Amino acid sequence: MAISSGRGWRNEFQLRRSVRRLLRDLDIDAPLDVRELCDRLGRQRQREIKLVPYQLPVPGPFGMWSDVGGTDWILYQRDTTPGHQEHIILHEIGHLISGHDSAETGDDIWAQIFPDIPLEMVRRALRRDGYEPHHEWEAEMVATVIKDWARLVDRLQHGSDHAGPTAKRLRGAFDDHQGWL
Repeated sequence: MAISSGRGWRNEFQLRRSVRRLLRDLDIDAPLDVRELCDRLGRQRQREIKLVPYQLPVPGPFGMWSDVGGTDWILYQRDTTPGHQEHIILHEIGHLISGHDSAETGDDIWAQIFPDIPLEMVRRALRRDGYEPHHEWEAEMVATVIKDWARLVDRLQHGSDHAGPTAKRLRGAFDDHQGWL
């Protein structure tokens, strides 16, 4: 299930609202757990999402997403910080839920370089010509919206000045004015 038709949203507000609705539908709460987000999204879409840390060549892409045999595979740079890894995964989820296509075709030589990764995924990811700039913008915006939402909810739920019923009222007031829910 894509939250976009693959043609993109009409505007940034519509993108933000759609992503926040998806987070609410998945019952995702702070602190953000990217693996839990992937598990819930996979169950909703009835397609497993597999996360694979991998030492990707530098310079090069930090992450790749490919749909292979009914499973969505996300490869992300193993040799970077946990925060960066999380952002890479969210960016690839952005492609997935935006309805972007993963590429086709490939070369069997990559099976020797990436022996732990399904060959079909390697072929698709490495032969991809790249997404249109708009696709990259959409994917990056999805990742940014999820991270911003997680930081806000975490602060409202765990901030010492906003404990208990006050936090609930504040969260409700902020959500209404900013379109978070």
